[in-house]
Amino acid sequence: MIIRETVQPLQNAAGWMKFLGIVLIVYGILVALSIVGLLIAWLPIWLGVLLLKSSKNARSAYLSGNKYDLIASLRNVGSYFTIYGVLTLIGLIFGVVAIIVMIASGVFFDQFDSIIEQLEYM
Repeated sequence: MIIRETVQPLQNAAGWMKFLGIVLIVYGILVALSIVGLLIAWLPIWLGVLLLKSSKNARSAYLSGNKYDLIASLRNVGSYFTIYGVLTLIGLIFGVVAIIVMIASGVFFDQFDSIIEQLEYM
């Protein structure tokens, strides 16, 4: 009974996890169709598989009361958020580095000056 009560929130979200998992897998397949996409297509596919597994394990834990299915579901959700968090940090770092490089190279200020000049002519 305790397992069913504990897994209830995951079981309620299992449909959305399954939907998002399928969308991520399809997205990964579409990304893989390009040459550059082959390098990163495995990430959304992996994230989608993790969500599908978590959804399956959550439903199984709810129906059977098996604590190992609950643990597996939570482990998959934890892996999903860890991977997504690392990817977010990498994206933020690249963004900050790109801004620093643009400022250091003067590209930002050159573009800013041209925008100001265009506004002055209006």
